[in-house]
Amino acid sequence: MRVGLLETHAARLPGYWAAFLKELGSEPVLPALDDTEALTLGRESLPNEPLGVQLALGRILSMGRVDAVLIAQWPAASGDAWSEALPDLLARRISGLPTLIGVPDGPEGLEGAATELGLRVSQNAGRVRLALEKVRPMAQDPRAAQPALTRASRATVAVIGPRALLSEPLVAAPLRAALDDLGLYGVFSHELPVADVLKRAERMEQPRATAGDRELFGAVSLLGGKGAVKGFVFVSGARDGATASALSRLAERQHKPTLLLNVDGQADFPELAAFRDRVASGGTARPAPGGADSAEGEGA
Repeated sequence: MRVGLLETHAARLPGYWAAFLKELGSEPVLPALDDTEALTLGRESLPNEPLGVQLALGRILSMGRVDAVLIAQWPAASGDAWSEALPDLLARRISGLPTLIGVPDGPEGLEGAATELGLRVSQNAGRVRLALEKVRPMAQDPRAAQPALTRASRATVAVIGPRALLSEPLVAAPLRAALDDLGLYGVFSHELPVADVLKRAERMEQPRATAGDRELFGAVSLLGGKGAVKGFVFVSGARDGATASALSRLAERQHKPTLLLNVDGQADFPELAAFRDRVASGGTARPAPGGADSAEGEGA
């Protein structure tokens, strides 16, 4: 059985599913296109859907002939139907896709999902048990250090957004370069230890908050109290209205300069210049709705 593997670059359990498949005797198939090519391919089929969905689809299509594709589940912001049910929605929208199987991105429910998948792939309960034992040490969030909060001759700003989005090189690399060109040092929320983010999210007052909302809140809370952090850049993917709305609500509660930034694979971010000026002046005033420093979320 040929099984494709679609993991975010910021997977909580990096390598778990690849190692599990190998223990079952099934070498995982990875996307064959680079990020830019995958995005182009995904846009051809779903031109009006969020950036992350287009990337995922392009990567799946680039795997060629596979029997199934494992998709690590993204933490969804409130109202984000795509992140809540990506395999089901893609299968409904695009005909001819292989079987799409959502798998946990964290330790919760992991072994049960792995057991079910293992039996499906190998149909050998003994081999599945051995495979689970081999990969069990990989089933916990890895220890990770907090990223450095300062850099010489740079003003520090927190860059807050979904892990699955900010970890994408085609998003993070040009944004880092643009911040650096303006004398800003970005601390990206996807580089924070997930366990620390989730621990801080326990302070959230909404008991029914989604996993995505908790991660965003936890990252803001973790970085917001740091004196070195002089402002916030809140990043959502193009056409992802649910995440844009969640980030907008968080931005309204901050007392440092904020910028709502909508990314679509671009390399230039002209709205950063005015934000840098407000950070440099220590300003707290927020831009008027629809101004140069705001980005309205488009429908999900």
